[in-house]
Amino acid sequence: MAGEVDDPPVLVEVFRSLRRRACDERALVLMAVGIESVVTFAGTRFILWVSEADAPRASAQLRQYESENRPVPPPPPPARSYPNAWVGCLAYVLCLMGVAYAISAGLVRLDAFDTGDLYAASIRSGQLWRAWTALTLHIDGAHLAANLGAGVWFGYLAARQIGVGSAWFLIVSGAALANLFEGFFGPADHRSVGASTACFTALGLMSAYSWRERFQLPQRWARRWGPLVAGVILLGWTGSGGGGSEDGAENVDLVSHVAGFVVGILLGAAAALPWCRRMLDRVPQWLPGGAALASIAIAWTFALLS
Repeated sequence: MAGEVDDPPVLVEVFRSLRRRACDERALVLMAVGIESVVTFAGTRFILWVSEADAPRASAQLRQYESENRPVPPPPPPARSYPNAWVGCLAYVLCLMGVAYAISAGLVRLDAFDTGDLYAASIRSGQLWRAWTALTLHIDGAHLAANLGAGVWFGYLAARQIGVGSAWFLIVSGAALANLFEGFFGPADHRSVGASTACFTALGLMSAYSWRERFQLPQRWARRWGPLVAGVILLGWTGSGGGGSEDGAENVDLVSHVAGFVVGILLGAAAALPWCRRMLDRVPQWLPGGAALASIAIAWTFALLS
């Protein structure tokens, strides 16, 4: 019939906001892909409408716009860094070099090496000090040099994160605990020496501490789990290949490396907990550092007097 007009299209709401600008921005997005829209004000909010036929495509375009314009989370705060990390590294070097010199120069009993190595049968008979003394013994100069380099590097990084005294106390105690585990649960005739257990304890310690300390921060999964993944990669790279044996065999002592790393992971994750961090911060760093050195000295006293 002449004069008859089409019914107006049915409109569907696709967005609403307290700000007109937000609706106008999305209207421009829809206009760019050929979708007509209209903005109205209803009481306290602005509403963006499109025709019913365009609603599915408009909603998809707006979802894509939101995902591409999601605000970037702020960068995480810089990690706390403790001073004087070099002090622990110096003490580590002096300790290993001092033990090596004392034994090679005959300053102590001739069988000191045999009374200090990690001998599983002796561990089980009660000579627990071997878990500490074995950390300071090495087969030859190459073995000593490798553990000096790795220990200084990993120990320095751990001390920067946790504090020089706290870090080295956890490293020495964790490595001794790993040695005790190997002594009680490994073959009875197993013998080994070397500070590599302490090196991998330090690696696990700093990896888990970094992971746990920043776990709650808004960051991508790769950054959140990166420290642990990097620690495992370094364990496989440096802990399973050459450089001499701790027990005189041609292969390295993989069990001690893995055990040290696992113990370090557990200690690092615990040390990063808020209550534990507060407790460690209240303790002067010289106190746990001195306790680490004292544990080595006491263990050697038992070994030389046995």
